[in-house]
Amino acid sequence: MASTGEKGAADGADGTGGTERPGSGTEAVAGTAAAPAERKASWRLVGPGIVVAATGVGAGDLVATLVAGSRFGYTLLWAAVVGCLVKIALAEATGRWHLATGRTIFDGWRSLGAWTTVYFAVYVTVWGFVYGAAAMSSSALPLVALFPGLLGLKTWAILCGLAGLAFVWFNRYAIVEKIMMVFVGVMFVVVLYVAVRVTPHLGDAVAGLLPVLPDGSLLYTLGLVGGVGGTITMAAYGYWVNAKGWTDSGWMRMMRLDNRVAYLTTGVFVVAMLIVGAELLHAAGTAVGSGDQGLLDLGRILEERFGAVTAKLFLIGFLAASFSSLVGVWHGVSLLFADFVERTRAARAQGTGGEPPVLEVARGQRERSGPFRGYLLWLTFPPMGLLWLDKPFGLVIAYGVLGAFFMPFLAGTLLWLLNSGRTPHRWRNGPLSNAMLAAAGLLFVVLCVQQVRELPW
Repeated sequence: MASTGEKGAADGADGTGGTERPGSGTEAVAGTAAAPAERKASWRLVGPGIVVAATGVGAGDLVATLVAGSRFGYTLLWAAVVGCLVKIALAEATGRWHLATGRTIFDGWRSLGAWTTVYFAVYVTVWGFVYGAAAMSSSALPLVALFPGLLGLKTWAILCGLAGLAFVWFNRYAIVEKIMMVFVGVMFVVVLYVAVRVTPHLGDAVAGLLPVLPDGSLLYTLGLVGGVGGTITMAAYGYWVNAKGWTDSGWMRMMRLDNRVAYLTTGVFVVAMLIVGAELLHAAGTAVGSGDQGLLDLGRILEERFGAVTAKLFLIGFLAASFSSLVGVWHGVSLLFADFVERTRAARAQGTGGEPPVLEVARGQRERSGPFRGYLLWLTFPPMGLLWLDKPFGLVIAYGVLGAFFMPFLAGTLLWLLNSGRTPHRWRNGPLSNAMLAAAGLLFVVLCVQQVRELPW
């Protein structure tokens, strides 16, 4: 006979029988449905984790890792490993909530109070407007370098935005996953190739696994732990899990394998970029620019040392990293926004009931919905105006503050949701998950304070 916790997990799997009403805070009640059959984890099914990891690793993250390596050599390699574990814990918690309860992460947030809806509405509006311009510019930079004199940066940026819009508009998750796997493959091969070309010192690399904090390295360490792969798209992981067709707790083992493979792959990216920074820049005392420009600087350095072919390959990897982030955000955050709109409408019409079932994500219905496509347009067209204008001062402040607060918000709300009666007993947090989420929350709070302090007030 199934235990009470197992029955609770089964009842929560499809968002129907046995689950409490949102916000009730009471434990799921066992029903009559049998527990979902546990699916065997298979490497062939890996996909959603790769999508979320590739989306989170943008050009700016690679530059931050490169700069850390250029300043401190291999000393902070351990921080990259810790960061990989933190992301695994956060993404696992998000996926576990979706599979164990049959409810989306936004549905969970809404059950915590109206304040979460207000925060998300402001955040997703301002963030999308500014991020759209940043993503298009980031994707355009390597194209300008690869095809000098062909088109200007703004023209390439607009074309990248339109390409991302068209691709996501006309394709469902399965195709998005396939193209993201291609991007990850290109990134993986290129970054590893460059790391091998600079001839890493294995002894120093092993020594870098010991936790050490050189003078002036604290913020770089926190950035390595919290920065790479940590964006709003981590909250989209559960939606991509559902879009894959994983819609109940029987898929839990597969989700965990998927998540670990994805963030271990991300960890390889980080380590490889740290090696490049340590060997190519640290030893020579060479500096690169901040932001995406730093990767163009690295491309020029690679050309001087290893020739044009290596430099061109690196620029292709830069393009894969940037455009994969654009496509991932265009798809994942639009799913989040569509869920936000649909559940807000349902709540207004029917009180706390009437939430659309999570299976709508699996069937691809939300990818054809008005809110999904409306947010796609919001990400694409209004931000194009920022390509010709300096970002308005107030918008920069709002974007910086809201963006800094998102990751602490995600870690804190996951701790709340997964330790309450909103989650079937079997799938609530254990001591390790609580410790990892608490550590992540604390880390992101420190990063949040620092980011807010550095804003141009």
